[in-house]
Amino acid sequence: MGQSDIWTEKYRPSKFEEVVGQQEILKRVKSLVQALNIPHLLFAGPAGTGKSTLALIIVKELFGDAWRENYLELNASDERGIDVVRQKVKDFARTKALENVPFKVIFLDEADALTREAQQALRRTMENYTNTCRFILSCNYSSNIIDPIQSRCVVFRFKLLEKKDVSEVIKRISEKEKLTLSEDVFQTLYESSEGDCRRAINLLQATASIAMDINSEMINMIAASAKPKGIRVVLDYALSGDYVTARDKLLEVMLKESISGTDVIRMIQKEVWNLQIEPEVKVRITEKTGEIEFRMTEGSDEFVQLQALLASFVLAGQGKST
Repeated sequence: MGQSDIWTEKYRPSKFEEVVGQQEILKRVKSLVQALNIPHLLFAGPAGTGKSTLALIIVKELFGDAWRENYLELNASDERGIDVVRQKVKDFARTKALENVPFKVIFLDEADALTREAQQALRRTMENYTNTCRFILSCNYSSNIIDPIQSRCVVFRFKLLEKKDVSEVIKRISEKEKLTLSEDVFQTLYESSEGDCRRAINLLQATASIAMDINSEMINMIAASAKPKGIRVVLDYALSGDYVTARDKLLEVMLKESISGTDVIRMIQKEVWNLQIEPEVKVRITEKTGEIEFRMTEGSDEFVQLQALLASFVLAGQGKST
């Protein structure tokens, strides 16, 4: 566990009532656990939304103090070959649970990183050891899990947390750590984490190591993210037809804030919808933004591609096609 994950583990919820967001999922899972008869589960959704936390709560609710003896956790991104499924998983699955619950639980984190061959082997293991073992699989993209495994599981789709959910967690931690937060910190943390609660907690912890009185400027410094108003200035210059100033301001933002081109693209994509231009133009620019982002991921020079994107904004401001 890294130093930046200390608060994430320290304040990880241990009961269903402590989990924020995902209320519909919590209600259904809680009823299954109370009946002591959970099926195989597949948790799919973005990072930092509570998938691993909910898996741990399930196990602790089922087994109480003996949960460690009846629980196996594997991170499939580290151990994702067929040998892991054939050895570790199968050896654990074939033995009975030690408590009154008639099955053990195996949690496969990042299961979408398992190779196809490992998933095929896992399918047979899930089938053969249903009486003695239940599987909880966690993944970011359920489409990367083969259909035979999905059909054996009850699939729960997690969504990004809302601002009120992230703020609730941050308030809880700040009170226990005796931090003083300015009112705009909650909005800044939410924007920087984009609904990823783990990232929000880590940003708060990193900032708290500098000072106990925290404001949004400090969060932005730690997050190394561009301020929306800085990007807005760049786009306003471009739409007004001043391409040279827009380019210079963009370079200044990237160097001053020390941020990558892909981060700038994400900020531009958000700010497009706040611009005072026609909806049709916003749609065309958004399409162009996606094309530029793809070129960057393929290895193109970031600043050259961003200059090309600014040129599209200039043309849009002049009413020309992008």
